[in-house]
Amino acid sequence: MYPLIIIIGPTGVGKSSLGVALAQEIGGEIISGDSVQVYKELDIGSAKPSAEELQLVPHHLINYIDPSEPFSAAQFKIKATSLIEEIRGRGHVPIVVGGTGLYIRSLLDPYDFVQQGSEEIRSKWREFVQLHGNLALHEALQDRDPETAEQLHPNNVFRVIRALEVFELTGSTLSSQRQFRDDEYKTLDPSILYIGLTATREVIYERINQRCVTMLSRGLIEETLAILNIGYAPTLKPLQSIGYRHALWYIKGFVTQPEMLRLLQRDTRHFAKRQLTWFRRDPRINWYDVERETDVVLKYMVKTCRAYQTRVE
Repeated sequence: MYPLIIIIGPTGVGKSSLGVALAQEIGGEIISGDSVQVYKELDIGSAKPSAEELQLVPHHLINYIDPSEPFSAAQFKIKATSLIEEIRGRGHVPIVVGGTGLYIRSLLDPYDFVQQGSEEIRSKWREFVQLHGNLALHEALQDRDPETAEQLHPNNVFRVIRALEVFELTGSTLSSQRQFRDDEYKTLDPSILYIGLTATREVIYERINQRCVTMLSRGLIEETLAILNIGYAPTLKPLQSIGYRHALWYIKGFVTQPEMLRLLQRDTRHFAKRQLTWFRRDPRINWYDVERETDVVLKYMVKTCRAYQTRVE
């Protein structure tokens, strides 16, 4: 059996480029662990790998589904697990690259996601949040499932609604339907190499600020307009993600372009901080500083993968 490599870290830290470089060295295929890159049409705002990178090595779960289709961590777990076996079956090494913490955690630990769903219930709560706001929605979840509410920011409307939906469907909380506690991390199989990329806060923030400028210069606003012109509703989940919701604010006339850029940079920095907070809790991750250790981690993973493959052969 071939090893499984997982590369995580905050947005803008360089996960994609390392994943591609590693895949080229060891015959790998990349599985995206990003909750926005999975959607077609959403290219600039989700910072998808470049066309050149996509051609260098096989990528999976990028441009996978239509923006109007739902895609959850439960679906990611099922699809990614299947892809890992398919990639190994081809004699290649699966490399999961991404910063969506729940996606990665679902792959490694026994999350037992509720598969049922109700558009009627979701619509009810979407109308509720339009009338009463994010805080009132979060308070509704606090009344029903305080443990899950404590883990979710009030602005994470999609997941708050999902938790309320599960409660109404099953009569029990989302937190009670997991088979483990969030602060318990099971020992990983030796075949899993779990790598975290990080840097100083100043370096991460500077990279984020520059990435946001680049997104605008590459046409984030124009891309968002094109998506709307196709006929997609601005209320769709992927269009509420960082970048696209900021472009929508500008398109609707709520902010000027300089203010949009400032808010985009601020919210992306806050997002990166939340990503690091989530991943830092996991003691199984081996962390590397991209400013000093990119070559070190690449050589380490190549050497470890080859040694593992030799051992199992």
